[in-house]
Amino acid sequence: QVQLVESGGGLVQAGGSLRLSCAASGRTFIGYLIGWFRQVPGKEREFVAAISWTSSITDYADSVKGRFTISRDNAKSTTYLQMNRLKPEDTAVYYCAQGRVLSRSGGDYGAWGQGTQVTVSS
Repeated sequence: QVQLVESGGGLVQAGGSLRLSCAASGRTFIGYLIGWFRQVPGKEREFVAAISWTSSITDYADSVKGRFTISRDNAKSTTYLQMNRLKPEDTAVYYCAQGRVLSRSGGDYGAWGQGTQVTVSS
């Protein structure tokens, strides 16, 4: 079974940057993709970005396109989410998840991390 651990969250002022990491361990498998999602209490989980195994395919939510960049280092089993020009509305718990198909639906992902809090102050 794969384990995912997010890190890199924190408090930042609007306009600032953060880089989240998602480290995979355990029974990982070649070819898996990683998605990032976020959730605010009382609201539905929201797709943020996803990346294929070879990094040849990426997908972003319109709300983060041009500000966030997803990347991965398969040698380190780690995926990154570089977040620039952060806005207060980006405040949420960010989760990474592993899946077999590039999808914006959380239901298509299996293993999930525990989440990391990102807070953007105005």
